[in-house]
Amino acid sequence: MLFINLLGCTNPFAPKLDENTSDIKPPVSDQKDVTGVFQNFQYAYTFKDTTIYSGLITSGFTFTYRDYDQGFDVTWGRDEEMRTTYGLFQNAQRLELIWNNIILITEDSLSANIVRSFNLTITFNPTDVVRVDGRVNLSFKKDDESGIWRIDQWIDESNF
Repeated sequence: MLFINLLGCTNPFAPKLDENTSDIKPPVSDQKDVTGVFQNFQYAYTFKDTTIYSGLITSGFTFTYRDYDQGFDVTWGRDEEMRTTYGLFQNAQRLELIWNNIILITEDSLSANIVRSFNLTITFNPTDVVRVDGRVNLSFKKDDESGIWRIDQWIDESNF
């Protein structure tokens, strides 16, 4: 009986709402800095959101990776990037992207280049899980009018 009196009418399984919102970041960034681009990139992969992803890359975007089987680099543009990403988002049950250390950064008021490591886990089904650890070499451009940063070139430096 003493225990009930101590709790009064407070339900221990329904704690009070934390109304301290000062340190809460919105899930989607306005991309006014390159950190926001990385945040939105992770969000797009986590939620398999091609609308957010399309806002990350410029109209002149290029993606380059090394085809180790053929022994040469392969490059494609924005349209193929969107088709490829859409296919990945549709075929994966779950995507987990973790951004790691920034290895190199050069930035001025309208452009930036960042080399950064990442871990990507792609779960196609419970018995088909692919893990990729690598680096991206990203070139960013800032739109003069909107102030929004976007990826203009992505060079994949992973050994996958």
